[in-house]
Amino acid sequence: MTPTRIRVLVVDDNPTNLRLAEFVLRQAGFDVRIAHSAREARLTLADFHPKVVLMDLQLPEVDGFMLTRQLRTDPATSHLCIIAMTAYAMSGDADRAREAGCDGYAAKPVSPMDMISIVQRYAAR
Repeated sequence: MTPTRIRVLVVDDNPTNLRLAEFVLRQAGFDVRIAHSAREARLTLADFHPKVVLMDLQLPEVDGFMLTRQLRTDPATSHLCIIAMTAYAMSGDADRAREAGCDGYAAKPVSPMDMISIVQRYAAR
């Protein structure tokens, strides 16, 4: 699978994180959309069908754990590969992310090369 065909949704409430992830992934050839909240992510998913979702766990209103659970119960999004990413990594977060339905977990900061590698690895599943 070539990177130009891989669609990625990045969900993060931090504008700097979103711009960086979008820039890095676009430069690597991915088709990228961004969402600032769970609500925006759901709206984006109505007409954008990514292979991978990079999910911040600390979102306003509906957090990344809950959004992941919601996506897993919706037949239209249950197949998505969801990678939890958080700057506020706490003991047990990786387990909680897996229990919520995340396929993987990465603590921020994530280097640009690691971000690309993570997306490629999970998209190949």
